[in-house]
Amino acid sequence: MILQEQMRILAHRNIAKDIFEMTLQGNITKEIKGPGQFVHIRTSAGLDPLLRRPISIASVDTDESCFTVIYRAEGKGTKLLSEKKPDDTADVLGPLGNGFPADAAAAGETALLVGGGIGVPPLYELSKRLNEKGVRVKHVLGFERAEKVFYSEQFSLLGETHVATVDGSFGTKGFVTDTIDRENMEFDQLYACGPIPMLKALEERFHGRRGYLSLEQRMGCGIGACFACVCHTADGAEGRGYIKVCTDGPVFPIGKVVLA
Repeated sequence: MILQEQMRILAHRNIAKDIFEMTLQGNITKEIKGPGQFVHIRTSAGLDPLLRRPISIASVDTDESCFTVIYRAEGKGTKLLSEKKPDDTADVLGPLGNGFPADAAAAGETALLVGGGIGVPPLYELSKRLNEKGVRVKHVLGFERAEKVFYSEQFSLLGETHVATVDGSFGTKGFVTDTIDRENMEFDQLYACGPIPMLKALEERFHGRRGYLSLEQRMGCGIGACFACVCHTADGAEGRGYIKVCTDGPVFPIGKVVLA
């Protein structure tokens, strides 16, 4: 069930360059089905900005009826959101979308989780759930530079973790694919979220393997009404060859959609 709710902000802090972590408490929490879903947050009480902002859910605490989101403050809306304080409220719509199927990996198997930039957050809850199932997890996290790195320690507590930065200022120099190749990583199941060029590189390497990719896409409504986030399916079998990222995704089996 999708709810709209004024959620209480329990905590809100800056964790890296332009990156904020916000914990929200309310009834939407009980409707979250799995890792990789997102919420749509209204960032202003007025009409500017008009549209909500889609933000991935990073972790869930059902006992406390709260969940945590991590977002990048880069435009007017998210910069306004970054000014909110604990005990303020946020107008939230969610949960939205279809997340990662944690049950695609079986106990005893190895799952490789690959995240790029703001695509890292939804992998955290996924990693926790895979751990609970007895799945061995490996993480490769990619960032532009050291000041933008976040959650590397948290992921390290869940499994083998490698961080790559483009300029080499933290972890290893290069892209996530460079790290995967250098470490000669073996896995049974791939899960990834990040910018399209990263997802395309992974798809080229691992097409035909078991895997799921979560797309970062601009969205208007988040509920499939505005058609702002449609993309082509690889085989054209869905309707007229289009699929909605917000309602059909944002997670798709590797090779399902055209990454462009």
